[in-house]
Amino acid sequence: MEPREIRERGEELWERLESCDICPNECRVNRLKGEVGRCGVDAGLIVSSFHLHFGEEPPISGFSGSGTIFFSGCPSKCVYCQNYSISWLREGYEVSIPELARMMLLLEERGAHNINLVTPTHYLPHILLALAQAREKGLKIPLVYNTFGYEKVEIIKKLEGIVDIYMPDMRYASDEAGERYSGVKEYAKRNREAVYEMWRQTGPWREEAGIGKKGVLVRLLILPQGISGTEDTLEFIKDKLKGEVYVSLMSQYHPVFRARNFPELSRPITREEYERARKKFQELGLYGYVQPFIGRWI
Repeated sequence: MEPREIRERGEELWERLESCDICPNECRVNRLKGEVGRCGVDAGLIVSSFHLHFGEEPPISGFSGSGTIFFSGCPSKCVYCQNYSISWLREGYEVSIPELARMMLLLEERGAHNINLVTPTHYLPHILLALAQAREKGLKIPLVYNTFGYEKVEIIKKLEGIVDIYMPDMRYASDEAGERYSGVKEYAKRNREAVYEMWRQTGPWREEAGIGKKGVLVRLLILPQGISGTEDTLEFIKDKLKGEVYVSLMSQYHPVFRARNFPELSRPITREEYERARKKFQELGLYGYVQPFIGRWI
């Protein structure tokens, strides 16, 4: 997409900050006047860090690293968040839109396979305006939209032709779990609608020499006590997305932050819980990466 059109979409979204409805929380606060909603940020742009990241899934990190930009604040409030200092406490520093564009260009210069936007939803206007500037100055590598997956379909539609790789979590198979553990309403409904739209836009997962170029990479974090409903979500991926996405089955859950206030979340997953999810992944013939079983406290 041409930088001009990217800029126009960014300007359109910027106007919505006056009564912010960019994510499903629809807080309707005036971020342009310094008000904050669920995400905890106004119209300023706060970045926690940016660097080459080698800890993502193989087709994202590749051999040169993923050009990762971590944004502060978050539309959700997961009680077990491993990055709570960034998402809840909004750790980071304020940057301008031109500075964000320069970050993207610097990451490309350093050899990044992609620009990986982590928790980008509440900063979409800023990101699109920065991306337009970066594209004008020659940015060519793919754009990765790395999200908790709590998105509005109408907003995701505005990213068609801009985002190359969507990397959403599908954290819960039930709305009740989403509200209890992440403080958001209708998570499963909103999540599945959004992921379906992402898949509609990008089509089947595509790689070149093992590096992701286009498509959807779904992350499934296995939670204790079946809270994540992982097997149900795997069925959804097979049936509704035709198994055409890259699936990352993650075993790394460990109780941090406020998780110990919830007995059902106060331990890592068991080998039995891990094996159930892995077996379903294999039975359905899905493609992707299965994280090895950790099975210990971290």
